[in-house]
Amino acid sequence: MTAHDHPVTAKPLVLVVDDATDKLRLVHEALDDAYIVIAAHDGEQCLAIARSGQPPDLILLDVVMPGLGGHEVCRRLKADEATRDIPVVFLTARADVQDEELGLQLGAVDFIANAISPTLLRARVQVQLRVKQAADFLRDRNGFLRDEVARRTAELAAIQDVTTLVMASLAETRDAETSNHIRRTQYYVKALARRLSGHPRFAAVLTPATIELLFRSAALHDIGKAGIPDRILLKPGKLSPEEFEIMKTHTTLGHDAIANAKRALGVDVDYLRYAKEIAYSHHEKWDGTGYPLGLAGDAIPISGRLMALADVYDAIISRRLHKEAMSHEQAAHIIQQTRGRHFDPDVVDAFLAAEDNFKAIAIAYADSPADLRKKVDYLGIAQV
Repeated sequence: MTAHDHPVTAKPLVLVVDDATDKLRLVHEALDDAYIVIAAHDGEQCLAIARSGQPPDLILLDVVMPGLGGHEVCRRLKADEATRDIPVVFLTARADVQDEELGLQLGAVDFIANAISPTLLRARVQVQLRVKQAADFLRDRNGFLRDEVARRTAELAAIQDVTTLVMASLAETRDAETSNHIRRTQYYVKALARRLSGHPRFAAVLTPATIELLFRSAALHDIGKAGIPDRILLKPGKLSPEEFEIMKTHTTLGHDAIANAKRALGVDVDYLRYAKEIAYSHHEKWDGTGYPLGLAGDAIPISGRLMALADVYDAIISRRLHKEAMSHEQAAHIIQQTRGRHFDPDVVDAFLAAEDNFKAIAIAYADSPADLRKKVDYLGIAQV
């Protein structure tokens, strides 16, 4: 029987690889009652069958054959992801200890030497097939568990994202003119973080995983505005010094709200840690003149430094109750002028390198069709 004409059956499929016809016949007679036994006469044929659409459940392999020897065949089987889990049993008339040691080192599960005892052969084949069946079951189960964990992790992340956006929107919806401010600033932060991920000052922190956490947590940067009275938050004119002091408390209100949520959860959630940092520090300035703590330079968390530039840029190019929108060029000029004072110099350089990204984000998340037309005009992008 060849590798291509055996019937579909529940019996395990055993491939015998040997160039000696007599030994093939003996093995077939010993195993035929319990297994489907097929034969290959050389190493190349063995590899072809093993890589086929119906690979064997076990391979009985001679050591010495024309062309590819058994050891090389075993090495190639174990090096190939498609065939590495097929158990290999060396079946040879040679009783060389070195051959046996090498075969087992290459990944064979057993080594049967000298004259073939049908009873012994059946027993050892049966043992290895049971071991393989158990291993296959565990692999399938582990694969299922991995898929289930991945599915549930993605589901949890989606729930967290939705919850975050809902919470952030509670603050933002009180100001209809900034409805997409959350999304824009999230993507600005991500664009800056990606630009800086290879920079010596930032590479250790801005890993791909951390960048995703920053993207998600940036949505909560102004959550503290939910605690600012409407008479101040929605005031059309300039705030008085006293009103501005109240407005500044949104950083502390946001920090405390997230800290309380984190304590209530009872577990350490990374994205809430970053959200707390961002809410508290995104109004700090590089030269120490910001609020609420007056932090300066590297004392300001990286997350806050990224958010500071993203927030200011969006505020400049967007219409507010007390101001009209400015152009991208005006925003870029203001940011450059405050490099080393308001903003970390390297963050400004990353912004200048990512200007096209910022323009694209502003267009993609414009607040309204009218706002989109304005942004297309003043960002200098050709309308299609």
